Amino acid sequence: MTAHTVEYIRYRIPEQQSAEFLSAYTRAATSLAAAPQCVDYELTRCEEDFEHFILRITWTSTEDHIKGFRTSELFPDFLAEIRPYIGNIEEMRHYKPTSVHGTGSAVPTLYAWAGGAEALSRLTSAFYDRVRKDDLLSPFFEDLDPAHAEHVAVWLGEVFGGPTAYSDTQGGHGHMVAKHMGLAITEPQRRRWVNLIQDAADEAGLPTDAEFRSAFLAYVEWGTRLAVYFSSADAKPPAEQPVPKWNWGAAPPYQG
Repeated sequence: MTAHTVEYIRYRIPEQQSAEFLSAYTRAATSLAAAPQCVDYELTRCEEDFEHFILRITWTSTEDHIKGFRTSELFPDFLAEIRPYIGNIEEMRHYKPTSVHGTGSAVPTLYAWAGGAEALSRLTSAFYDRVRKDDLLSPFFEDLDPAHAEHVAVWLGEVFGGPTAYSDTQGGHGHMVAKHMGLAITEPQRRRWVNLIQDAADEAGLPTDAEFRSAFLAYVEWGTRLAVYFSSADAKPPAEQPVPKWNWGAAPPYQG
């Protein structure tokens, strides 16, 4: 996948015009929100010098911005709102991301919030204890490798932002997908899997706050639906991919 393009537009707006400028961009943002070429956008204001603003727009590509958005029916309305401030632009350029990126620790990972490796081991142990006794799922696990539960715990740990132990010792996403090829998992079986792992999360003492459980269940839904798809008779193995990285999604963790 081609990396997105980030456009930065730096403005110097006299303070007495800042209210009108912000109002204009609030209206112009309607066009950005409706543009399929726009990934996201943000207008920021300098704390040390109120006259300086930076608009950041992430585009699907530079070409999509120039040949797509600027030639679309959305652009005239956008331009009409910002036209009075074009002369205040100090820089307008496109940038490509580099390999230098990451996240800080201001927001904990799902892995840390869950309780780390020990908590996820409790989760998978409780889950597979339930699976072995379940009428719908037990046929899949009649010859279960004793290490399977721990492998899944390691997988979940990496997915939720913990150590890359699964990639380092077991393989990437393709390796996990391969384990489901040809199993012909049904929707009732998938739904039972979802229900049992939620029960196991309760038993294992994983956090019960709404934000964590929402993110946890979102991954479980995504993962199990992929498992059903790749277990079908006509499914083709995916290209090798890294282990997915799950985060808090729409709601960050509630920390009081």
